[in-house]
Amino acid sequence: MMSRFDAAARMLGITEEMYYILKVPARQVMVGLPITMDNGSIKVFEGHRVIHSTILGPSKGGIRLDPAVTLDEVRALAAWMTWKCAVVDIPYGGAKGGIACNPREMSAGEIERLIRAYTVAMLDVFGPDRDIPAPDMGTGPREMAWLMDEYSKSRGMTINGVVTGKPLVLGGSLGRTEATGRGVTVAALSAMDKLRMNPYRSSAAIQGFGNVGSFAAELLHERGVTVMAISDVTGGYYNNRGIDISAALAYRNANKGTLEGFNGAERITNEELLALPVDVLVPAAKEDVITAENADSIQAKMIVEGANGPTSASADDIINEKGIMVVPDILANAGGVTVSYFEWVQNRIGYKWTLDRINRRADRNMKDAFDRVFETSQKYKVSMRLAAYIVAIDKVASTYKYRGGY
Repeated sequence: MMSRFDAAARMLGITEEMYYILKVPARQVMVGLPITMDNGSIKVFEGHRVIHSTILGPSKGGIRLDPAVTLDEVRALAAWMTWKCAVVDIPYGGAKGGIACNPREMSAGEIERLIRAYTVAMLDVFGPDRDIPAPDMGTGPREMAWLMDEYSKSRGMTINGVVTGKPLVLGGSLGRTEATGRGVTVAALSAMDKLRMNPYRSSAAIQGFGNVGSFAAELLHERGVTVMAISDVTGGYYNNRGIDISAALAYRNANKGTLEGFNGAERITNEELLALPVDVLVPAAKEDVITAENADSIQAKMIVEGANGPTSASADDIINEKGIMVVPDILANAGGVTVSYFEWVQNRIGYKWTLDRINRRADRNMKDAFDRVFETSQKYKVSMRLAAYIVAIDKVASTYKYRGGY
């Protein structure tokens, strides 16, 4: 994150003072969370919440449950949220939270006690006008419902707007579940338009078949793109005539959430998927899957980053030299935070929008953001990734100057 931030800051020529204002997180909170486990023992978990910036508005960012959660990771993800919100022009700053634990080895009761304890520890951080959490790795609507309930009990009233990604019955928004994958699709189609690629004559490979990758695969398929390969933790699945996405979704949903044993395609590795000769490559699984070691083998004409940080900074120059257009993560996967913003707005006004209205507004927002970044890349003669950072940093820095600072 910082290597790309530094490059964009140099390009913009921002002052040293502004550089450090934008670099250093506004607030970092670490907490110890003693939880009674099902066997009666007490285990202490370490939790983090980093508020990177509140210059554009209240901070926004997910909460992840993962054994590998560290303060450095949360700091980077919080900064990415700042740039992501700025790129798509929504009035949020960036934040991120995490608890170091393995939710796959915990019962629902243990996870609930952990989320409620974390919420209590963050009562002076969270708030609908201060810091608004959301789901991330290892969390979903269930966890957000617990968080909203615990926060609301502390305030003596129901406060839906303290968190987004909630169940529909608790003030969640229509369209939120598929929003990130839908945004990836809009970004991919916008890029294909710039490169004069016909979706009906184009192919795609999608690494990751979770929430983001599966919806992106389904929506790209609906728009005429032949999805030749998909993958999950069990490996890759390739069919040069195109995978039946509906069949793959049905199989995954009936097979404990994995594609293991899917017979509509031949097995390949995740590494082989990245090197397929397709038009569009969508890494939608995890960070650092495209590195300096494998970047030269990529044959796709464009990469649309559905995951956060799927391309390491060391691979950027190699990708650019190959002439591959990259729609960066802070633009491509911003559909999720866009509809989270819509959820927050609906909570604040006490009125629900229709799915059609949400999708139309989200699609327009993503298309406008893509156009801004593309125009900036042409103006500065830089990659789309660097252009996205330039757009974001310029917006946050300009806002800070207007607000006056200290």
